[in-house]
Amino acid sequence: MMSDGIPLSETAPDGIVIIDKPQGLTSQAVVSRVRRALNVRKAGHAGTLDPMATGVLLVGVGRATRLLGYLAGHDKRYLATIRLGQATTTDDAEGEPLGEPTSAVAISDSAISEAITRFKGDIEQVPSTVSAIKVAGKRAYALARAGESVALASRTVTVTRFDLLARRDCAPYVDLDVDVECGSGTYIRALARDLGAMLHVGGHLSALRRMRVGKFAVAQASALDAVSAADIVAMGQVAEQVFPWVAVSQTDAAEVRFGRPLNLVVAADPTAILDADHSLLALYRPDSRPGWSRPVAVFV
Repeated sequence: MMSDGIPLSETAPDGIVIIDKPQGLTSQAVVSRVRRALNVRKAGHAGTLDPMATGVLLVGVGRATRLLGYLAGHDKRYLATIRLGQATTTDDAEGEPLGEPTSAVAISDSAISEAITRFKGDIEQVPSTVSAIKVAGKRAYALARAGESVALASRTVTVTRFDLLARRDCAPYVDLDVDVECGSGTYIRALARDLGAMLHVGGHLSALRRMRVGKFAVAQASALDAVSAADIVAMGQVAEQVFPWVAVSQTDAAEVRFGRPLNLVVAADPTAILDADHSLLALYRPDSRPGWSRPVAVFV
């Protein structure tokens, strides 16, 4: 198999690359460029970022693609700009305006702060119609772009931080710079939409930068144009940052390789099982038998 005339590696490196995603690219386009840069067959990403967004995108290569589902579920931090005064079809700046702008400059700082407070904690949120959620087997954004009506159910999401950093009046609009920390499944553009609706002026997301996914921060990220094999974080290192972990003996490591239960107490579901060299062997969970654990995913 060839990529741009170059034979693809038969043994792809296994690990996570933390990319500082540039604006204007889809997350899948970033994955494709990482695949070409590292000359690997298998790659994927955890936690989609829209083309307008920048910041932390976790790209898994080789066997680490099987870790991506676990990484996507971690909490995240964003810096964002919300524009009050105009709703859009996509709840962000890439959509078409819905109606005429409504002047937001008369809204007081206290009214904005009070409204923001109501979006902290466990809240009910309806995802954007152009989200990647599947409806009858198809992505909501694909249905919406095809002109079909999309009605998504609300879901409970957790917003642990929603701080107003700055306000800029640019009549008829008001731009709010905010700092948001939230659990998995939270849509920042839905926060923008709902904040604008609560203030009766409409709103949409005009800028978004993801600063952190779990413990992986933008300060650790590599530029897409300069990514190399040296940027790959080994699976064992990733596991030590993300999961409870235990290093096992050579005998137990052999059992893990066959996917067998272990006579071993693990702290959580999942717990990373490492060998003596701190390479990731598998993820295990507590078994129904006291004192035992069983595999969730085996990587060797």
